[in-house]
Formats: sequence, C-alpha cells, structure tokens
Amino acid sequence: MNWRYWKVVCRYGHVGIGKEVSVARYLVTEKTANCIGVLDIAQAMPGVKANGVVSVLPISQQEWEAGKRMEEENFYLIRLFGLKGKQEAS
Repeated sequence: MNWRYWKVVCRYGHVGIGKEVSVARYLVTEKTANCIGVLDIAQAMPGVKANGVVSVLPISQQEWEAGKRMEEENFYLIRLFGLKGKQEAS
C-alpha cells in the first residue's frame, strides 16, 4: 500500500484565556487522501481549537520521519498526551 505524508500546523487551546499554541503535527494517510480529508482528521484531534488547522502540506517520507522525532520532544504534546494517559488510568 502506498502512503502520503503530511505536515499539519494546528492551534491548540487550554493554555489560558484567549491564548493558543501552534504545533506542527506529522500525519500519514493512504495514497488516496487529499488535503480536505487530512483537514478533517486534524480538526478531530484532541485539543485542537475550533477552526484550528492553520496549514496542511504534503511532505516527503524523510521529512515526516524527522517531524515525528520532533513531536516526541515537543513539550506541549508531551504534557497533552502525558496528562491524558494519567486521566485514563484513574
């Protein structure tokens, strides 16, 4: 199966009243996916503000791999998923 790789910049909330954090997320989809489908996926991700997708760009597999490594070091994403995991365990 062939894959398409995407860089999606999303605005996340819950960082204070009227504030936001923009974070690049790196997604992989089936080859048939288009920008609109990726936009729908990104909008449904936890923490993304309403109308919070800033950009959707197709990228190479190498850029995607580098981006996934950067995601693992992103403080905001670590907190978002770390706290979510603790809440689910309760």
